[in-house]
Amino acid sequence: MKPFDRITFDPHVMGGRACIRGMRITVSLIVNLVANGMTTEEIIDAYPYLEPEDIRQALQYAAWLAEENLYDLEYSPS
Repeated sequence: MKPFDRITFDPHVMGGRACIRGMRITVSLIVNLVANGMTTEEIIDAYPYLEPEDIRQALQYAAWLAEENLYDLEYSPS
């Protein structure tokens, strides 16, 4: 697993969901904002306590979660 030093998990913050640096800003919120067309600058204007690296890591974390691993299963007819 890639080190995600800005992605935190705390059962007392947002129910343990992936958050940015212990804040109540979830990775899913950032991914949703980007998916809906917001730029990094617009997100930081709306959430000034975020940094560009927070947004980059949120996207990298989401990409890492979405990776598909293919397994070559040996086929043996019965």
